[in-house]
Amino acid sequence: MLTLLTRFLAIVFALLLITEFVPGFFVDGFYTALIVAFVLGLLNITVKPILYVFTLPINLITLGLFSFVLNALLLWFVASFVIGFTIDGFVPALIGAVIMSAVNWTVSKLL
Repeated sequence: MLTLLTRFLAIVFALLLITEFVPGFFVDGFYTALIVAFVLGLLNITVKPILYVFTLPINLITLGLFSFVLNALLLWFVASFVIGFTIDGFVPALIGAVIMSAVNWTVSKLL
């Protein structure tokens, strides 16, 4: 349970970090980041495995790099309906997805 909470807070921290360094990526505050992290967690549990199965051939061809594109699309999708969270295009979403993946990888290695 503690690792789940730690990963959730790491996603919130990553969102706030991305807001500071990536132009075109905006989160209004800590509570909005909590909501975005919760919605992303729900989408990662439900929708992401289905998307990975459908995009497995292109993911194999690109040696797994297409997973960053899927993460960026999910992040951009969340930005379309969460109030207070906006992404101005695909490139900021892609950069944000790469940073979030790096933070998640770091946290999982530390735990």
